Amino acid sequence: MNENDISYKIIGIAIELHTKLGPGLLESAYEYSLAYELRSAGMNVDQQVAMPFIYKDIKLECCYRIDLRVDNKVIVEVKSIENLAPVHFSQLLTYLKLSGCKLGLLINFNSFQLKDGIHRVVNGLYFSAFLNITINQLNVLRPLRSLSLRPLREILLQT
Repeated sequence: MNENDISYKIIGIAIELHTKLGPGLLESAYEYSLAYELRSAGMNVDQQVAMPFIYKDIKLECCYRIDLRVDNKVIVEVKSIENLAPVHFSQLLTYLKLSGCKLGLLINFNSFQLKDGIHRVVNGLYFSAFLNITINQLNVLRPLRSLSLRPLREILLQT
């Protein structure tokens, strides 16, 4: 399976889990429950993966921990907080860069509807990619009235 197929499956399982548990639990409860459900679905899941930080000749093993790495391709960062901050997106992007993975999911289970708490983050999608938007893609975005990066990223990933 490619990253998009894996993320589609993760999102479906996460939504099903959120429907059963609802918002308000600790982050660790969602993390372990999601890992269990993903494994039950036949996916390879690594939890709390130590991500070393390497700078020049210094290797620090204790710095970063990835919540979930699924099939060695997709990183899932689980949150259960009132609102996500830009630093949470930066954190996931850093994990993607350090691990070499292309796709990450930032999932905030403390959302009334989980679809509002799921965000895809792509490693290597830089601003220049946003300049290659076709007229048809702009026409799709025009009804949104506010040009946010999330729908734009999703459209670019589909092309």
